[in-house]
Amino acid sequence: MTDEKKVKASDAKEEAKEVEVPKQFKKLVEEIEKMSVLELSELVKVLEEKFGVSSAAPVMAGAMPGVAGGEEAGIEEKSEYDVEITSAGDKKIGAIKAVREITGLGLKESKDIVDGAPKIIKEKVAKEEAEEMKKKLEEAGATAELK
Repeated sequence: MTDEKKVKASDAKEEAKEVEVPKQFKKLVEEIEKMSVLELSELVKVLEEKFGVSSAAPVMAGAMPGVAGGEEAGIEEKSEYDVEITSAGDKKIGAIKAVREITGLGLKESKDIVDGAPKIIKEKVAKEEAEEMKKKLEEAGATAELK
């Protein structure tokens, strides 16, 4: 088994060498290649916090070129939505209650979300569930979007 693993590892290295890295990224790619999996994981977390992004989007974008159909990836991508509250509206208390119901968060956390609008309150939700959440928010007087 160890010989088999070595062969697979060498195949992976050969494939990695075939990728042409633009000159401006060569040094960065070389540094990343030297990192352990744990270090890479920590780097991803730092980048997520620093830039306020989620690694879910880059993973999806990275997975798309490997899909043969292209259109199939587009269909899969639209099956999950992020629910974002864009405005609390006139009935702020109703919006806070709706956010609490949807997220299960406490009163203070829900109020902070409503006060900080626009803010994503749920990520990667099935289309039907996302539409229900949007409807609840709108019934409470808030405005919401599905992304």
